[in-house]
Amino acid sequence: MDFEAFFDDRLNGLRNEGGYRVFADLERIGGSFPRATLGLGDERQEVTVWCSNDYLGMGQHPAVVTAIKEAIDMFGAGAGGTRNIAGTNPVHVLLEREIADLHGKRAALIFNSGYMSNWATLSTLGAQIPGLIVFSDAANHASMIEGIRHSRCQKVIWRHNDVSDLESKLREAVPRAPKLIAFESVYSMDGDIAPVREICDLADKYGAMTYLDEVHAVGMYGTAGGGIAQREGLSDRLTIIEGTLAKAYGVMGGYIAASARLCDFIRSFSSGFIFTTALPPALAAGALASIRHLKKSPLERARHQDRVRRVRSQLDLYGIPHVANPSHIVPIVIGDALKCKWLSDVLLHDFGVYAQPINHPTVPRGTERLRITPTPLHSDTDIQHLASALRSLWSRCAVSVAAA
Repeated sequence: MDFEAFFDDRLNGLRNEGGYRVFADLERIGGSFPRATLGLGDERQEVTVWCSNDYLGMGQHPAVVTAIKEAIDMFGAGAGGTRNIAGTNPVHVLLEREIADLHGKRAALIFNSGYMSNWATLSTLGAQIPGLIVFSDAANHASMIEGIRHSRCQKVIWRHNDVSDLESKLREAVPRAPKLIAFESVYSMDGDIAPVREICDLADKYGAMTYLDEVHAVGMYGTAGGGIAQREGLSDRLTIIEGTLAKAYGVMGGYIAASARLCDFIRSFSSGFIFTTALPPALAAGALASIRHLKKSPLERARHQDRVRRVRSQLDLYGIPHVANPSHIVPIVIGDALKCKWLSDVLLHDFGVYAQPINHPTVPRGTERLRITPTPLHSDTDIQHLASALRSLWSRCAVSVAAA
């Protein structure tokens, strides 16, 4: 077999259908977010970032940056290995205590990414609990899907956010079989929010554990940034709350918060935790500072929600259709991969607006989109410029309102 020809053929197929991913040479500028520099060498252009998951701009917050610098001076650059081999740094312990407190749980366990925390936890539970059935929302993130698949346990997929379908499938399952319901709070592509209370009610009724992915909600919602579960007063009803340190908290890493026994179980049986080099202490220190700040400060969340409302209002004023949802994510559905990439390219190079196209397989074919994520640091002028640029390109892109 000519492997190189095979690779080339498949890549050309992606290019022809508009799904080939191009990574922008984008340089974040400390202290200037959402400004960034596009390009290398002499070909450089200042752009405004509109698709970052650093939702609150905490990646450049002075308290976070200072904590990271001080931790590097104190501990060095890396963790030195796994926590089993290199030991647990005190800042790891402090961060896990802070996360447990944030979610009202007895313990927490940190991982190198949200992807790893989902994959490792779900794969371990599915593989280790005899006969476990995992009921997975149809729109769950790839990391959850891969973790469940890797476990080789029985899985049942229920229609997205459809509690009637979930109950139907729970009712059909073997009554004595152990069960786990896995779902997200805020879904990152459409920005819709799960009916968490109703799902908890079903979990109680059928004796199931619950696994809630809050990666797009932690830091953003709740009195202290504990996510949708905290906002709705439901944290105590969830078996496991999973989150990230890489989005609203602006650093890197993932975690679970649960009972002390469950966290110890994952720590003891999960290869994805045991054999992975620990999060660098400096990043853990930055995440710790970020969580502590957002626990006490509601200002970033309030300003952020104001910016989201203003973006939606300006898009409505200019007739730019966007998906209505109750979250901070503003999807503008284009419905065609080639048009979506064209629109993104022109926005970037002609208007200095960076909004990366979201194509298949991240979203289903025919729902390709720009995913706009306002931050507290976007100004009124930034918002006006974004909306004006989209209005000027909308008819040229020939996107129908029906498709959007």
